[in-house]
Amino acid sequence: MIDILFNESACGSLKVAQHYGEGKYQDGCISVFVNHSDGSKPTKEEVEAARREAKERARLAWESAIPLGGKTTDIYGFNLVLSVGDISENQPGIKREQMLKRLYSVYPNDEGRQAAEEILKRTNEALKTVRERAEAGEALRIWYSNQPDEMCGLYWFMGQLDQWKVHGGNVLIVRLPDWETDKKENIVRKNSWSEVAPEEWHRYLALQKPVLPVFIQSCASHWQELQAENASLRAMLNGQLVSTSEKLYDDFILREIAAEGEEFQEAMIIGRVLGKYQLGISDSWVAFRIEEMIHAGKLEAVTAGTKDMPIYHRVLKKCTLKL
Repeated sequence: MIDILFNESACGSLKVAQHYGEGKYQDGCISVFVNHSDGSKPTKEEVEAARREAKERARLAWESAIPLGGKTTDIYGFNLVLSVGDISENQPGIKREQMLKRLYSVYPNDEGRQAAEEILKRTNEALKTVRERAEAGEALRIWYSNQPDEMCGLYWFMGQLDQWKVHGGNVLIVRLPDWETDKKENIVRKNSWSEVAPEEWHRYLALQKPVLPVFIQSCASHWQELQAENASLRAMLNGQLVSTSEKLYDDFILREIAAEGEEFQEAMIIGRVLGKYQLGISDSWVAFRIEEMIHAGKLEAVTAGTKDMPIYHRVLKKCTLKL
């Protein structure tokens, strides 16, 4: 079975899940972060209590897990961020690399450029291998959610299968539920597979279902329409993957900026946009849009970015122009 995912974190978590829970739990080092809303320093007793609780959660997670089995070489991640930028290429090439470099330029020390180049190289190597294995008759299982990049990944990959003439039979899909309940009957919502812990993956296997050829062809056709439109951004609106303006999420960013004083920490704005609205977008995309606001004269950088940290670790200032 070949597993296909569209997020690096999810890919790593699934690889761990293959053997998570095997054997006796081995106690190890655990780091915890404790803070107070009033900024006061936590006591040693509070830190130790948090560490004990974290260790107990780790033990229970290990003991409740059901290892998936399999090999890490059967898991392939295509982290192409296809909700953003030019998608006119049939296979990831220079245009996708340029978009990734632009998007990841918020990271320091040339990390973004290197990451973009590595993603393209790894993607095309993996795509070649997956094609060979799929055409040889191996089964495929595709994990996706309503998160824009994962949904774009699903449509794009179905387009690849259509080109390869792999039309169902050995193709399964697993969609992340919109919501779940935990053991305490609380509602739990996960935005993407990146939020699924190694001990949780086995629960979702019951959701996998076979794909009919018409589904592959329908997804491939819709992806071709999106390619023809080739908008700056794609998003999930009313349950549909659609082309839209790159300004779609700006109102959420501006809303959080408006709640701040004249000067504010950019990283705090990004954190609140991601956590409060659960839009399924990345920190780099929010930072990219804020950078556009700076170029437009709506905001001004007061301090330089912190060394070895993303550029958004700085103080910004509102300009006299209306936001």
